Amino acid sequence: MKVGIEMGTASGAAATLDLEELLATRLLVQGNSGSGKSHLLRRLLEQSAPWVQQVVIDPEGDFVTLADRFGHVVVDAQRTEAELTGIAGRIRQHRASVVLNLEGLDVEQQMRGAAAFLNGMFDAERDYWYPVLVVVDEAQLFAPAVAGEVSDEARKISLGAMTNLMCRGRKRGLAGVIATQRLAKLAKNVAAEASNFLMGRTFLDIDMARAADLLGMERRQAEMFRDLARGHFVALGPAMSRRPLPVAIGAVETSARSVSPKLTPLPEAIEDVQSLILTPSPEELRQPPARRPRPVAPTPTADILEQLSRSLPEQSAALEPAPTLFDQAEREVLIAAVLAEIVEDPDAAFRADSLLYQDFLVRCRIRRVPGEPLGLPAFRRRLAIAKTGIDETTAASDAWQQALALSSDVPEDLQAVFLIVAQAAVTGSPCPSDAALARAYGTQSARRARRLLSFFEERGLAVLRTDFHGRRVVAFPDLGCETAPGDPNRVDDVPEQQAAE
Repeated sequence: MKVGIEMGTASGAAATLDLEELLATRLLVQGNSGSGKSHLLRRLLEQSAPWVQQVVIDPEGDFVTLADRFGHVVVDAQRTEAELTGIAGRIRQHRASVVLNLEGLDVEQQMRGAAAFLNGMFDAERDYWYPVLVVVDEAQLFAPAVAGEVSDEARKISLGAMTNLMCRGRKRGLAGVIATQRLAKLAKNVAAEASNFLMGRTFLDIDMARAADLLGMERRQAEMFRDLARGHFVALGPAMSRRPLPVAIGAVETSARSVSPKLTPLPEAIEDVQSLILTPSPEELRQPPARRPRPVAPTPTADILEQLSRSLPEQSAALEPAPTLFDQAEREVLIAAVLAEIVEDPDAAFRADSLLYQDFLVRCRIRRVPGEPLGLPAFRRRLAIAKTGIDETTAASDAWQQALALSSDVPEDLQAVFLIVAQAAVTGSPCPSDAALARAYGTQSARRARRLLSFFEERGLAVLRTDFHGRRVVAFPDLGCETAPGDPNRVDDVPEQQAAE
């Protein structure tokens, strides 16, 4: 189906953008601050909202106003990376349009949050590869051309996610629309994957030269980018025009929360203005000292899931569940055996969940496990339980069932660590060492393992203490039990290779 999106006017005629072609060829928008770049993105989002699912990576919170007019779900990024990855996967499943609000986070947190979100959409199951318009504003933050003040790890993760979006996202239905203030600050391998361009006003020679090269213009024509008015762009690409085409972007229905400053007249001169400024008024003296307001709490994950569920199209008729043609008990035994094989692999602890999940699916096919395969969230939960090595007798106890219930409030990436310690408390075993907890978390840092236990204590889930011999004990008030004393520095319960390291 061909859908033409009216972006504005070109030489007095309507300038339309072929939405289906855009989904296949991606778009790059460039313009200095104040050139109308965000206005262009808003126009594109508003015009295409009825036709395609949209995801906006919003570092400044300017696009949250789309929620009131077009029903976008606003996801506050002040969450763990595991939560953002899970939400992104469910977004693809339920085909909901979303604005990821990164406002209030520092640059490194924004990079990590956006990377987790983009990777979650990229790793979605094949059944949910529906077309999605992924708009990334200020793309130079997430795909910088050179290293900045952020850590190399954060830059590598964010750049990898952006590269996946622009290079490999098309086959998964992800159509990247990236906007940047300066082409020179954007990684070349990310910018080079776009086939459509909208170039706005820019002043630096290096940016004008790159814009002219991308549009196939001569270097002497690059001066025109200095003279472009606000909201005017030069378009090129199969979705809009085969030749460079000046376009004036049309009006929008919604507005950003932040607007350009406007000049207002100053008040008339006041005598003795110095005393008015430096001396508090009687009303101010009577008031208590002002306190900084607490930051607004992010929307709970449960509320976002409820919004996503409401966005599902109503089924014309309820489908009856298909009859089960296999033994469920046999299926559970086979799945448990596959999970045990993965846990026993010494290298599995340090591999990403997405890679382990692919390994799990392959092993299930080899063993001919009947029925639909486990989804990624269910696999992560079952893998966390399998890492505890719980026996059947303990697994059937009320204390262990209560421990499983408590673990549901723990972030997904920490559930394995929590359950390993809880299992030791339920069975009265010695507290696991730092090395064992680090391995369960997928790291070799003992210091990070100790921080995880402190995190459980801060959440009120556990209480840590040390006996007279320096051995660690972890108590669980809700379970009414505690671990036996254990040496946090012992290495006899981890593989020899890790112990040597």
